[in-house]
Amino acid sequence: MSETDDILFGRRGGVATVMLNRPQALNAFTLAMYRRFDPALRAAAEDPAIHAVLIEGAGERAFCAGGDVRAVYEAGKGISGDPDFTSVFFAEEYRIIRRIHHYPKPYVALIDGITMGGGAGVSVNGAFRVATERTMFAMPETGIGLFPDVGATRFLNLCPGQVGRYLGLTGARLGAADALYCGFATHFVSRDRVPGLIAELAGVVWQPGGEGAQMEAVLDHFKSDPGPPPLAARRPAIDRCFADDTVEAILDRLQSETGDSDWAGETRALLLTKSPTSLRITLRQLVLGRGCDLEAALRLEYRMTQHVMAAHDFYEGVRAALVDKDQKPRWRPASLVEIDEAAAEAYFAPLGDRELVFD
Repeated sequence: MSETDDILFGRRGGVATVMLNRPQALNAFTLAMYRRFDPALRAAAEDPAIHAVLIEGAGERAFCAGGDVRAVYEAGKGISGDPDFTSVFFAEEYRIIRRIHHYPKPYVALIDGITMGGGAGVSVNGAFRVATERTMFAMPETGIGLFPDVGATRFLNLCPGQVGRYLGLTGARLGAADALYCGFATHFVSRDRVPGLIAELAGVVWQPGGEGAQMEAVLDHFKSDPGPPPLAARRPAIDRCFADDTVEAILDRLQSETGDSDWAGETRALLLTKSPTSLRITLRQLVLGRGCDLEAALRLEYRMTQHVMAAHDFYEGVRAALVDKDQKPRWRPASLVEIDEAAAEAYFAPLGDRELVFD
């Protein structure tokens, strides 16, 4: 399969279609895919015959499991690729996310299956996100020495209560009901109805200026109730345990939690497996990002990526998870005690003339 086959573009009626076509890699985005996606989005926005964009993933397992962190790892380690890849990849990814967020026509993501990292970036930041019973949503970056990016500074802070902090720090996985509860999905449509939804969108007689309402009407016709969100029942404990602005205080609250002690113990143990640096900077990121817009979120995240790329834990996390697959990362520093608030603050330092700019 060539790079041009990794992302496929088509049209059904007045709807431009995008298929992420790397099922063997859970449809993870490569830089080449982003570079084909961006001009396609621009062209669809300018084409009066196109009234909406629909993006989905190929195969039975994933919408999109994220960005191609293996390629970022190899470039950063000097194994292969352009040494500037570690800056170029994130910059181009973030610019596309901004384009999606401000897209002038209805943009619909079918988040059927695994949706993580970059997959969240090209879905949650758009207007419509359709979950199914196979949706599995997560932002697991603290487990590979990174932090939740792709606009997560904004969208995690929009979650109810302290749920966004919980998700960003732990990488907890969500099903469709919880994705709706958090605002990551806008509609739930059962998988057996998705082909009918796509067919109906293809047959819409679009009214210029009214496309958003028409899209909403079609999605409402096909949506159903996925059931109660488990996170809603757990939210009191989440709010109690994740209210503080230091990781140590969160760990202490989890240790003393009595209302949901089994969950608290499991969550605390999970946090202690994550990169201490990632935990520290993720919490700081979410505190700084309260109330920010997408542009501010992406600028902050880009700044953080470039500092992370110059450090240790991302490369160690990817090694353990994706290269050697021993699942035994050796974080450095190895404990929260060794990375104080001042050390964490260095990950937010300005980049000078290397700051992210938008066209």
